[in-house]
Amino acid sequence: MISVQNLELRAGARLLMEDVTFRVDKGDKIGLVGRNGAGKTTMTKVLAGLALPAEGTVTRSGSIGYLPQDPKVDDMTQLARDRILSARGLDGVARKMRQAQEDMASEDESTRTKGMRRYDRLEAEFIAGGGYAAESEAAVITSNLDLPERVLAQPLETLSGGQRRRVELARILFSAADTMLLDEPTNHLDADSILWLREFLKNFSGGLLVISHDVELMELVVNRVFYLDANRCVIDQYNMGWKNYLSQREQDEHRRKRERANAQKKAQALMEQANKMRAKATKAVAAQQMIKRAERMMRGLEDERQTDKVAAIRFPEPAPCGKTPLSAQSLSKSYGSLEIFTDVDLAIDRGSRVVVLGLNGAGKTTLLRMLAGNTAPDTGEVVYGHGAKIGYFAQEHEILDGERTVLENMKSAAPDLDDTRVRTILGSFLFSGDDVEKPAGVLSGGEKTRLSLATLVASSANILLLDEPTNNLDPASRKEILNALKAYKGAIVMVSHDEGAVEALNPERVLLLPDAVEDLWSKEYQDLISLA
Repeated sequence: MISVQNLELRAGARLLMEDVTFRVDKGDKIGLVGRNGAGKTTMTKVLAGLALPAEGTVTRSGSIGYLPQDPKVDDMTQLARDRILSARGLDGVARKMRQAQEDMASEDESTRTKGMRRYDRLEAEFIAGGGYAAESEAAVITSNLDLPERVLAQPLETLSGGQRRRVELARILFSAADTMLLDEPTNHLDADSILWLREFLKNFSGGLLVISHDVELMELVVNRVFYLDANRCVIDQYNMGWKNYLSQREQDEHRRKRERANAQKKAQALMEQANKMRAKATKAVAAQQMIKRAERMMRGLEDERQTDKVAAIRFPEPAPCGKTPLSAQSLSKSYGSLEIFTDVDLAIDRGSRVVVLGLNGAGKTTLLRMLAGNTAPDTGEVVYGHGAKIGYFAQEHEILDGERTVLENMKSAAPDLDDTRVRTILGSFLFSGDDVEKPAGVLSGGEKTRLSLATLVASSANILLLDEPTNNLDPASRKEILNALKAYKGAIVMVSHDEGAVEALNPERVLLLPDAVEDLWSKEYQDLISLA
């Protein structure tokens, strides 16, 4: 259970919300909604105890499982399976049992004997902690999140960003926490995994607060909705399901507008009457009372919800370049004995559009990093043609420096632009005032996406390498980026699970990984997008 009293949250000097009071009890399934940058991610961090509020108190009882948008793990050498088991404290025992098994296979008799004794003791400890039953439970979760045995046996450092996030989601679901806080849990999931997750959350008996752009998940799972209104700095609480919330919210808006219009009409009439009476000394007191009454009438109204601002996304006019500004021959990549892909050939002509498809872990992100020059291939080479200018949008936003401010990141990406132009571009992406002085590391996933896109706009790139560019965006911002994709005149190589984004790209070719098969785009590949 989580209890929140008189909460105030700020991003620097900017007020996000104030006087917020609510509870998350067992059985509550709350959808937290609001535009990007409204404070949803900040709220979940505060609820999880990872950040402090400006004012107010947060009281927690029972265990809490928190899935952030960009999970960070200290020990990247840890096996994926151990990371999941660590949610119930079983990872250490499991690791020692594996070591004991290795000793039991030793040719040295003394080592074998010690290994057997140690294994018996560790196994008893493992069973007492619910080990085998817990492993079976974890196996059901990992299977449904498309985490096969070969992935679970790998160190986290060898996994793709999508695989690592699914490991973290599996860990939280396996933790049996009393309350779960999930920030965009469907990111990097294929269609089957999303269907399974919706049912899992629907049947979850604890408390749940979820941020998600998956409308079907919200419809199926949530029984309360908290709307974080960034313009009014309040949370509107609706104790109802998703569809009823949408209807009620619309009714509330009409009511606010009607009440405000009526009050303004009455207040204006009172003020006009007061102004007429002011001139006469005998009626001055009555006039003053009318003015005060008009002011009270307006103060007593709820603020009218304003239309949310939307980032104005327009990709740059591409710089002139040769016929084939980017090509790659015989690229391959392995992590130890794990082969990711081999013998990839690719030629990107001026203005061409290519979509890269493949299952999670097939090497899509790795390929884009190679094309951007951020990762070296094991074999082969990437060749930049005449006039090539690369704009790279990284799925995990690693091109952003978390220690530097929004403004500093932007100036670094566009050193030739003056301060006024840089601030103008940031303003079009909804970064203004004190927001530009925030460290990039504290931004929400949606804000990092906007900042990364802003750095592309500031460039004159003629080749855009886009890795899941619509992740973490609200519907309005997503629509903007889809329009920008349609209008851009340069070349694009894109990785995306978003069918709408691929449709907007209107690709000419498709590259299938890990088999390195290139083909002309056709509608038959459309079904692979959500499965990839």
